[in-house]
Amino acid sequence: MQIESDTKATPEEKHHPMLKFALEIGPLLVFFFGNIRGEWLAETFPALDVVGGPLLIATALFMVATVISLIVSKIVFKHLPVMPFVSGVVVMVFGSLSIWLQDETFIKMKPTIVNTLFGVVLLGGLLFGKALLGYVFNAAFNLDEMGWKKLTLRWGIFFLFLAVLNEVVWRNFSDDFWVNFKVWGTMPITLAFTFAQLPLIMRHTIPDAVAEAEK
Repeated sequence: MQIESDTKATPEEKHHPMLKFALEIGPLLVFFFGNIRGEWLAETFPALDVVGGPLLIATALFMVATVISLIVSKIVFKHLPVMPFVSGVVVMVFGSLSIWLQDETFIKMKPTIVNTLFGVVLLGGLLFGKALLGYVFNAAFNLDEMGWKKLTLRWGIFFLFLAVLNEVVWRNFSDDFWVNFKVWGTMPITLAFTFAQLPLIMRHTIPDAVAEAEK
């Protein structure tokens, strides 16, 4: 299956932004529901007993929801966005290990692995003079070279911050707290960081007329 980069938004993505958002947040909500209702699900569907406790049941549902989300994205938007695809692959690998070994550690480390991977790739690209974030978001913004470099640096550091934060939370708090933080904590933090980048984006945005002339 071909994985296209996010350099250009497809017409379908422009026409269905809420569906795109729902496909990205949906699996997390399924994970949250599976965790808080894990015991009820096990009683209602006895076959789930073989999966394990509530967190592992939530992990199995998370994996299924992630696969469905990626399939719908491919069908509706004509491509698989890079970041959700990479995250989905890690979900499948670490989720499978968690269920197979009956060890919740693997799924708890998934955000650490994904965020570290994104952070290292972005910062590593800068070392070679490549502002890789521009290849992901240039369909949404027209920034000059310095703007993309600054934004890539900030996002690279932010991804590493999220990786460290996940390690602190899952190693020091209960499973329920970690799940709640993963769903209701990480998203607001990410949104707040995103909005905080708007001044930088505004300063380095290339006017449409100039951007068209450079093409």
